[in-house]
Amino acid sequence: MIKPAALKYLYSAGGVIYRKLGNQFDVALIATKKGTVWTLPKGIIDKDESPEMAAVREIQEETGLTGSIIDQLGQKSYWFYLKGENAKCKKTVTYFLLGYISGEPNNLSWEVDDAKWVPLEEALELLHYKSDKEILARAKEKLNRFG
Repeated sequence: MIKPAALKYLYSAGGVIYRKLGNQFDVALIATKKGTVWTLPKGIIDKDESPEMAAVREIQEETGLTGSIIDQLGQKSYWFYLKGENAKCKKTVTYFLLGYISGEPNNLSWEVDDAKWVPLEEALELLHYKSDKEILARAKEKLNRFG
């Protein structure tokens, strides 16, 4: 008899870190899966952290960039299966918009294959996941209001 899958719930935070060059916004993206999947930086919220703290930390770890939170961009949830644990997992990610303070896209976490600044319009095309594209579209709306 096959044991039914357990249910797990994970909570992550991350977001869109941006800089303005001239009249163009650049955003930082990371590549995973041997550089084939471009996505937004994010990671698990530790027990002693708020979602905001986790977003700042994860973005720094995965991109090498330090930023400060400007605004919230919302949440996205999705399900996946952890075969090794026979568990169905629901992950909820809280996203934030961060203004760039310092750093270069290097010194990356072991989980990341690459990180780079990408013009916002190009990033919308480059992102692999629909949910990331939706979050970046929200960031674009907010950035256009800021000018």
